[in-house]
Amino acid sequence: MNRSIQHELEEIRNQGLYRSTRMISGRQSANVTLSGREMLLLCSNNYLGLAGHPALAEASIRAVERYGTSSGASRLVSGTMELHEQLEQAVASFKGCESALVFNSGHAANTGIIPALVGRGDVVYSDRLNHASIVDGIRLSGARLFRYAHNDYQQLAGLLEKRGDYGRALIVSDAVFSMDGDLAPLPELVALKRNHDALLMVDDAHGCGVIGRQGKGSADLLGVADEVDIQMGTFGKALGSFGAYAAVSAELRELLLNRSRSFIFSTSLPPAVLAASLAAIELVQSPEGDRLRERLHDNSVFFRKGLKDKGFAVPDGSTQIIPAITGDSDITMRFSEALLEENIFAQGIRPPTVPAGSCRIRFTIMAVHRRDDLQKAIETVGMVGSRLGVV
Repeated sequence: MNRSIQHELEEIRNQGLYRSTRMISGRQSANVTLSGREMLLLCSNNYLGLAGHPALAEASIRAVERYGTSSGASRLVSGTMELHEQLEQAVASFKGCESALVFNSGHAANTGIIPALVGRGDVVYSDRLNHASIVDGIRLSGARLFRYAHNDYQQLAGLLEKRGDYGRALIVSDAVFSMDGDLAPLPELVALKRNHDALLMVDDAHGCGVIGRQGKGSADLLGVADEVDIQMGTFGKALGSFGAYAAVSAELRELLLNRSRSFIFSTSLPPAVLAASLAAIELVQSPEGDRLRERLHDNSVFFRKGLKDKGFAVPDGSTQIIPAITGDSDITMRFSEALLEENIFAQGIRPPTVPAGSCRIRFTIMAVHRRDDLQKAIETVGMVGSRLGVV
C-alpha cells in the first residue's frame, strides 16, 4: 500500500472517524438480517416501507420484460425512453408544476442543478446545515457562497440586503434537514426570494412522500409550492425506488436539460427503476398512502417522546428523523456497537456529516415498524445510554 494512503487511513482511525459497510441479507424492511442475526432496522430512509412493496416489484418486472435492463445511453444520445417521459409527467402532476426532469440520484441532481443555474459572477445563499450534495454543487458552480446560520432567515435577509453587484442569486435549503429532522422556514424564504429577485431551490429528499397533502412534500405542507422555483426530491427514500427529480417550470427544465452536466453525461436510469418510481407515485397518492403516512406519523411521535422521557437530548421536531445527541465521536460509535449487540441497527453519525461535538445516533422511523418493537427499542436505547453515561 502507498505509504501516504496508509498514513491517511491510520489518521482516520485515530480520529474515530473510520467507516465501513455492513451487509444486509434480503430485502429492506422493519427487520433485517445482519451477519446472520435478525435486527430491528432503525437507520433506513425507507420511511413508508415501499422498498418491499409488491406493486413496485411487479412494475419493475413488467418493465424489464418489455424494455430490457438498460437505457443504453445518456438521455440526449439515445437513452430517453417512454418511461422517462411518463415519470416526468407523473412527477409534474404530483408536484403541481409545469414540468420535471429526472436525475440518476439526489447527489447527481444537486451537483447538476446548482452549477446549471449559477456560476462565476453569481451568488448562492446556503443554510449551514444543508446536505453535503448541496455543498458539492455550490463548489462546482464557482459562484460566490454566503452561508447563513441554520434556519436564520433574518440573517439571510441581511446578507441579501448586501448583495452588491453579483448577477443571478440562488437561495438553497434542505426542506427537511437530514440529520436533525426539522423543517426549513419556507414561507420566509419565499418572501425573501421574491423581495430580492432570487431563485429558491429546496431539497425535499426527506419530505417527499411523507408530508403534505398525499405526500406532496414540504412546500405543499407550508402552502408555498407555487412559489418555490426548484423542488428537488428523491425516489430512493419514502418512494422506495431510486433516482431523483427536479420539479420546475418548463423554462427551467429546458435550461437544466441543456446545462446540467450530471444529466447530460450520464447513462439514464434503467426501465425497472423508472417503473418502480411510477408505481410509487401512484401508491403514495392512494388511500393506502394516506394510511402509511398516518402510521409513520404516529410511530414517529411515539418514538420521539419515548427517547425524551428517557432523558435523551432530542431536538424538537415532528418528522420521522429522530436524532439522540451523544456528543463525543468515540462514545457515539460505542453506543452504535452496543445497540447491535442488542439486535438494533442504528448508525452513529460523526463529522464531517455533523459538526464536531454534535455526534448522534440518528434514528429513522418507518410506517411498517410495530409498536411493541419500538417500545422495546426505547427501553434498550435507554439502558445503553445510561450505561455509557449519555443519560
